[in-house]
Amino acid sequence: MSRIPRDRTNPAGKRPGKIGRAGKDAHAVEPLNIVHGALPSREVILRFIADHPQKASKRELAKAFGLKGDNRVELKHMLQELEQEGMLQKNRKSLIRPGALPPVTVLDITTRDKDGDLIGRPAEWPEDQGVAPAVAIRQQSPAGRQGKGKAPVAGLGDRILAKIFPAVDRGGPAYTARIIKVIDRRRGASMGVFRTAPGGGGRLLPIERRGEEMVIDPDFTGGATDGDLVEVEIARLGRFGLPRAKVLSVVGSVGSEKAISMIAIHAHGIPHVFPPAVIAEADAAKPASMSHREDWRDVPLITIDPADAKDHDDAVYAELDPSPDNPGGVIVTVAIADVSWYVRPNSPLDREALKRGNSVYFPDRVVPMLPERISNDLCSLKEGVDRPALAVRMSFSGEGRKIGHTFHRIMMKSAAKLSYQQAQAAIDGKPDDQTGPMLEPILKPLWHAYEVMKRGRDRRQPLELDMPERKILLKPDGTVDRVVVPPRLDAHKLIEEMMIQANVCAAETLEKKRQPLIYRIHDGPTLAKQEILREFLATLGISLAKGGNMRANNFNGILAKADGTPHQTMVNEMVLRSQSQAIYGPENIGHFGLNLMKYAHFTSPIRRYADLIVHRALVGSLGFGEGGITPDEEAALDDIAAEISTFERRAMAAERETVDRLIAHHLSGRVGEEFAGRVSGVTKSGLFVALPDYGADGFVPISTLGTDYFIYDEAHQALSGERTGLGYRLGDSVTVKLAEAIPLAGALRFEMISEGREMPAAVRSFHKAGRRDRGQVRKKPGTRPPRGRH
Repeated sequence: MSRIPRDRTNPAGKRPGKIGRAGKDAHAVEPLNIVHGALPSREVILRFIADHPQKASKRELAKAFGLKGDNRVELKHMLQELEQEGMLQKNRKSLIRPGALPPVTVLDITTRDKDGDLIGRPAEWPEDQGVAPAVAIRQQSPAGRQGKGKAPVAGLGDRILAKIFPAVDRGGPAYTARIIKVIDRRRGASMGVFRTAPGGGGRLLPIERRGEEMVIDPDFTGGATDGDLVEVEIARLGRFGLPRAKVLSVVGSVGSEKAISMIAIHAHGIPHVFPPAVIAEADAAKPASMSHREDWRDVPLITIDPADAKDHDDAVYAELDPSPDNPGGVIVTVAIADVSWYVRPNSPLDREALKRGNSVYFPDRVVPMLPERISNDLCSLKEGVDRPALAVRMSFSGEGRKIGHTFHRIMMKSAAKLSYQQAQAAIDGKPDDQTGPMLEPILKPLWHAYEVMKRGRDRRQPLELDMPERKILLKPDGTVDRVVVPPRLDAHKLIEEMMIQANVCAAETLEKKRQPLIYRIHDGPTLAKQEILREFLATLGISLAKGGNMRANNFNGILAKADGTPHQTMVNEMVLRSQSQAIYGPENIGHFGLNLMKYAHFTSPIRRYADLIVHRALVGSLGFGEGGITPDEEAALDDIAAEISTFERRAMAAERETVDRLIAHHLSGRVGEEFAGRVSGVTKSGLFVALPDYGADGFVPISTLGTDYFIYDEAHQALSGERTGLGYRLGDSVTVKLAEAIPLAGALRFEMISEGREMPAAVRSFHKAGRRDRGQVRKKPGTRPPRGRH
């Protein structure tokens, strides 16, 4: 992998009274009044972070202002106060202003300004933060920065990794960006729905909100029929009239699942076709050799996966610890497919895997990170077939404490391929012909080991949210059949806990070897989010202690108090909303949700690039032979972590939007029907109502709630009538009528049938106090209800 250029800056203090960037990255900013060595004011800190996002860590701030001793402690307290007040928020290891772009961001280049300069926008941007900010792209000379090397050059439609700077010209975009590298060069293709036109040819109706309608001449329809989802390229741009396009491919009927998932793939720029060089490298791969490997083919490791799984990247085995020094202890072995043997740094396979970041899962298709020859064949731990793997053998005491572990590069042969349901049925007394002979020697020792490990988990107390996951079952034609909530079995929990402990071992081993790696990190909830949750819980008579040193078990206590009450689902959702998002990073801050100090993803290298990096780091640091991490990769870990974190969010958004579109299409023929729902979100503009039977939600505009004036109370998560005192709160069970379904947008709009209920005294006192500063929204008679997603 080629080395990613690093940003160079002047050392702090070289130019008294002004802190700026060196060389071509310098911006002419108004000088800050800085006294070197003196604690700056809050306003100066906020201004400095806005102007110097690349220096926005606690360490860099202390260095920039020349702070030492007690002043560094005071700076830390000041930053915590600014976080608590919502003036700052954490982004990996840096601090940013709310709504600001991180110092390193993935951008999509979408257009040009009036001067012809490229403009990009963040590849992923939260819906609740409004329109994504525009970023002016600064192209460098072909000679590169300061005449060294080649500078990456990007064009329209490309996706780039960029260094972000605040713009000097306040009349244009708020940011400028320097290209670090081009992640994906996308051809100028668009997607839309083909509609036939009288006399031949047709029109392309765009699927994206900002898309443009196009004309398709009769000779360029590509065999598309009315209602087909098609991919097109612009054939001709004229000075007047609509652009003319040519159909490149017909995806299928817009009502099919294949078409709906392709909408998400296209909208999010997810690479879904492997280049010829990648396929060629995968097809040419040969089975792994025994070089630097231990022969573990006699160890009865088994895979336990979903019944429809096509790739199997983890296998497990457990036994009693024979050591007299560990009475009641167990030894648990986890073996993970050795993807690092086949996917070498900077190869075509590696570059494509990094560009994808992870596999993306839709209801009936997978966009894999690696070609099928690798993921479903050479690296899949198939039953009865020799396969290379990295294994960790872990020892646990009878109390569930991990007392040691060792890593091994092995050749294994899976003894069996089981589904979760099959393994669970055997343990529950209903073995089949396959699991019957395995029950005593393999399955029961695994379950005993899980019971031992569970003692350690219970003592650790990770965050235990009760949020059932729904699964869409499709008909043969790709449309929705029904939505189910699969039961969560002990078999699921067993595999989950064994994988978690294997991930802990990977992080601990690499830290001990002083080997750079990518951690899976999860920061605790910000003080601002804690305060919102605290105010909400107070309305239910549940207290949340103040202070920044929260642990996962504090939230478990809250969930326990709500268990079995009408507020159970609502409290679980609010606790979930208070949590930070887990990301990847080379700097360890621990994993708050799992309550672990060291954690790195190691167990799914077939479908996550982060795990592949950890495998390479283990191979290199433990002297396991070929396929280890390279110095160039080590130098680029910060940027790699930023990319794959963005790609993970991209995958989650695409998966969620596909489900929304499928459900909207499924319900589009039931407009006017009534449904039982639950208020899942409260905003200034209306209510989100979830349909538990369908795993989807829709919007009730505030303008349709009634004739009263409705006031939004964030602390109580309520919309209530100022005159009547009746309203709706998060978690309320309601009946709604489907007013509109827009399948392409994945949007449902409801009308409220249920009458509002009397609000608690705390909400009524909120009205009487007249505290409108927290957000009063009134129904405006005669306004048209908003359409689509909100």
